Amino acid sequence: MDISVVVPLFNEEESLPELAAWIKRVMDENQFSYEIMMIDDGSRDDSWKVIQKLQQENPLVKGIKFRRNYGKSAALYCGFEAVQGEVVITMDADLQDSPDEIPELYRMIQKDGYDLVSGWKKKRHDPVLTKNLPSKLYNWTVRRMTGIKLHDMNCGLKAYRKNVIKSIEVYGEMHRYIPVLAKWAGYKKIGEKVVVHAERKYGVTKFGLERFVRGPLDLLSVMFISRFVKRPMHFFGVLGAIIFIIGFLSAGYLGVQKLISLSRGITGHLVTDSPYFYIALTSMIIGAQFFMGGFLGELVSRSSSERNKYQIEERTFE
Repeated sequence: MDISVVVPLFNEEESLPELAAWIKRVMDENQFSYEIMMIDDGSRDDSWKVIQKLQQENPLVKGIKFRRNYGKSAALYCGFEAVQGEVVITMDADLQDSPDEIPELYRMIQKDGYDLVSGWKKKRHDPVLTKNLPSKLYNWTVRRMTGIKLHDMNCGLKAYRKNVIKSIEVYGEMHRYIPVLAKWAGYKKIGEKVVVHAERKYGVTKFGLERFVRGPLDLLSVMFISRFVKRPMHFFGVLGAIIFIIGFLSAGYLGVQKLISLSRGITGHLVTDSPYFYIALTSMIIGAQFFMGGFLGELVSRSSSERNKYQIEERTFE
């Protein structure tokens, strides 16, 4: 199979027929073998009924329905797990991403040898203050912190080589940082393509003001996970050891001072009278806690297997 199109969605019943027909037209015109994987992330409208009807009309449309809303990352994870195409295209269901971009994205993966190609909505049809400016600041920060030179990290329209999406694990809110996860997995040929960004035709946006809080937190999380998820002791253990050693040396210094005072006949001064004693003691306790945290993190990272378990109510394929 040439292409798998993964479409995560939440309450998008009005746009799905038009999107499916548009994708089919592009695929037929370019003679691609394909599948369309629609993941209903616990929609409260009739999105699932629309997906079932679309599959009756076109067997290449497949669907997965969550029992509740888990988020975009969960939908992408399950979609990635199920697809079969050599090139995987992700796009949003709101018709703001154009399926006409698919042939060029496919060519960049197959002909130009990219592992991942991210769309760049250079001209956006979004509110300036609530989306455009925060997006520019966010993308500048991500570029500086990760070294990945993409203008629009969070663009939903992306293309991946199949082995990329089969090699990474997307969970929580990590869909924003798939290029970072891919880079840390060893896929470093990451490209970018300017894509058309249309105005929303139906419904309303599903992302609120909470993304301004989640975005920076997710960035810190993915930076930590990328470096230390398989070896948390390297972070917590080293940090704990440093703090413990500082506290231990400080306590030792106070002890030596006390011995020197006693040798000179100076008495009456207790080590515990110095505030530095309590600082040293606190440092040793905190250092030991960090070290134990790293040890427990090692145990958890080696035994966790339930992170990406989601309740799927129904699917239209086996």
